[in-house]
Amino acid sequence: MENTLVEATDVKKDFYTGKITVNALRGLDLNVHKGDFLSIVGPSGSGKTTLLNLIGALDVATSGEVKVFGKDLSSLSRRKRADLRLKSLGFVFQAYNLVPVLTALENVEFVLELQGVGKERRERAQAVLEDLSLGELGDRRPNELSGGQQQRVAVARAVASRPRLVLADEPTANLDSENAKTLLEMMRYLRDEHDMTFVFSTHDPLVVSYASRVVTLRDGRVVSDEQKNSIAEDDEATVH
Repeated sequence: MENTLVEATDVKKDFYTGKITVNALRGLDLNVHKGDFLSIVGPSGSGKTTLLNLIGALDVATSGEVKVFGKDLSSLSRRKRADLRLKSLGFVFQAYNLVPVLTALENVEFVLELQGVGKERRERAQAVLEDLSLGELGDRRPNELSGGQQQRVAVARAVASRPRLVLADEPTANLDSENAKTLLEMMRYLRDEHDMTFVFSTHDPLVVSYASRVVTLRDGRVVSDEQKNSIAEDDEATVH
């Protein structure tokens, strides 16, 4: 289906430590549709981050099939998976993964440069930092920023190029409630105005409250998949 961005079918992922095998995903099935604002929830160890890494072509499944934009990731070369990540996916990692020698502005601008964005890339990078209340911190390097500020820079970097799909692992983990709301509202705006789709791994009830769909994992499988009205949708209904 044209509106199905991700198809995960009977996906299993095992990790090996010496003689011990950890079954992180155990026959998981999940589709992600264009326009989803999807929260993946579940206890620690349920497979949330593993699933994001598979969808993001950062890892490969032990068995089963993961298709992203209609492409079977297991059939792609390492270079083609890297190209897919660069051109069509945005990532927000728990560890931020900012380049330590670059300023906040340069970290955001660097991804745009890799994607071939021209002379307007600095303006675009600055604009997204300002949207996240970071406009005055663009000249600071990561070690000069708080954990929450680094988190917001990581989000700015992920969304600046307006990728088709953004994968965010605990995006509000180091944010206070006010900054978390600002972040979620910006992401909602990007979904509505720029056809971006968001998948979150989260323990944060605020993220879940904003989600239009909540998928619960337990022991490496989907145990529930709920469509819901988010806070933003309820607010829109009240206005109209």
